[in-house]
Amino acid sequence: QVQLVESGGGLVQPGGSLRLSCATSGFTLGAYAIGWFRQVPGKEREGVSCIGAGGGIPYYDDSMKGRFTISRDNAKNTVYLQMNGLKPEDTAVYYCAAELRPLGCRRTPYEYDFWGQGTQVSVSS
Repeated sequence: QVQLVESGGGLVQPGGSLRLSCATSGFTLGAYAIGWFRQVPGKEREGVSCIGAGGGIPYYDDSMKGRFTISRDNAKNTVYLQMNGLKPEDTAVYYCAAELRPLGCRRTPYEYDFWGQGTQVSVSS
């Protein structure tokens, strides 16, 4: 059974930090690119960051650069999203997703194979 389970979301003050985790099982994580996406009501799912199966150079949306960091630990079947300097506009449900591809990663959600259930991140004073 393929599973991706996000955790680490919650309510945080503006300027605060959160570390999201995505625990995976049921597939070989090392063969899959991983993306983090977020979605708010009434808007399309937005790419946050992604990282290739073997690591390499990750990609970030421009608004995330310098604040968010994606990483992966294939041996632990887990990927992470460190979020610093959070802003109210970062409030969203955050999803991790996996795509079978040997190189690179997609910054759009359309062709990812597996998805987690999402975790709520709320940034408010």
